Amino acid sequence: MGLKGCSKCEREAEKPGRLGRWLSPFPRPDLLLEQRMARRREGSESPSAPTRGRAYRFLQRAKEERFPIMSFGTLGLMKKGNDSKVTEFVLLGLSSSWKLQLFIFLIFLLLYVAIVLGNLLILVTVRADAHLLQSPMYYFLGHLSFIDLCLSCVTVPKMLGDFLQQNKTVSFLGCMAQIYFLHFLGASEMFLLTVMAYDRYVAICNPLHYLTIMNRQLCLQLVFACWCGGFIHSITQVILVIQLPFCGPNELDNFYCDVPQVIKLACMDTYMVEVLMISNSGLLSLVCFLVLIFSYAVILITLRTRFCQGRSKALSTCASHLTVVSLIFVPCVFIYLRPFYSFSVDKAVSVFYTTITPMLNPLIYTLRNGDVKNAMKRLWSHKFSLKEKQKR
Repeated sequence: MGLKGCSKCEREAEKPGRLGRWLSPFPRPDLLLEQRMARRREGSESPSAPTRGRAYRFLQRAKEERFPIMSFGTLGLMKKGNDSKVTEFVLLGLSSSWKLQLFIFLIFLLLYVAIVLGNLLILVTVRADAHLLQSPMYYFLGHLSFIDLCLSCVTVPKMLGDFLQQNKTVSFLGCMAQIYFLHFLGASEMFLLTVMAYDRYVAICNPLHYLTIMNRQLCLQLVFACWCGGFIHSITQVILVIQLPFCGPNELDNFYCDVPQVIKLACMDTYMVEVLMISNSGLLSLVCFLVLIFSYAVILITLRTRFCQGRSKALSTCASHLTVVSLIFVPCVFIYLRPFYSFSVDKAVSVFYTTITPMLNPLIYTLRNGDVKNAMKRLWSHKFSLKEKQKR
């Protein structure tokens, strides 16, 4: 017998809390709350704080269970509520072939050894030679080698370990840490190269007052400002990324965590985040690059009035700096100063920026710089003389 033919069932259905509630699997708490608020405004029902609190909490709970939440975050963006949360990311790496991965592992292992030895050699040479340590240019060069050494340690060891295993994963916090240190060291290196360009500008355009202007206190302040600028840039990147909701896909098409790949996995519209990232990383790279090009153009124009001997030495130094600047800034401008779409050459550019450039910097500065080569010769001769004295 149907429900309409049963008067008792109809009376029971009208009673709240019994069959009526069971027959209504999708209650409308929002309508109930609106009706109650309307009665309160008309004065037919006296409001009470506990009732308001229970109704509000009931409405919020029902909305969370039945409807996707649309809320404004700190960026003013709309995002959907999610029940799951990504705890790790899967790195697709450079290749899926096991034999090819072993071959690439050997190549990158040799590159990493060259990076560590080359940059450590410059650090030890600059620190051991009193003449180089007193020169502002080589003081900055020592910091540049230190940054290159640390920058390679952020990505290359993890990549080498992933070549030897099938599951290439990184935890969420590990990914955020890699993004932080990558941008911290990368931005500090950009600022330091800008400072080195200013140092060359003062040395060539105002040589008589060079040591007075570029004194040790100013050099320390400039290096400290570079590290502070890198910290502000990187912490901004991490704050923007860590607030994004990650609820679904977790595969990164790269061998390390970086902002463009991570943002694409967010469960929200990331247009505004991409604009902020481009204005932060992309414009920073472009502005520093243009400033460096302009400063070296001024230096080259000034060199026209110099003597041939001084001109050749200054040109050699500027050529080394311009080569390093191009190796660092061109990949950064390509990666960050565009919408976060995938291109076939993205991985090759990432390899060049994180591995090839830190290896080439020591070679460029040692092969084209007579002072560094002479300092290395003095260092090795002093070391051999000490060994001979110990043998005697």
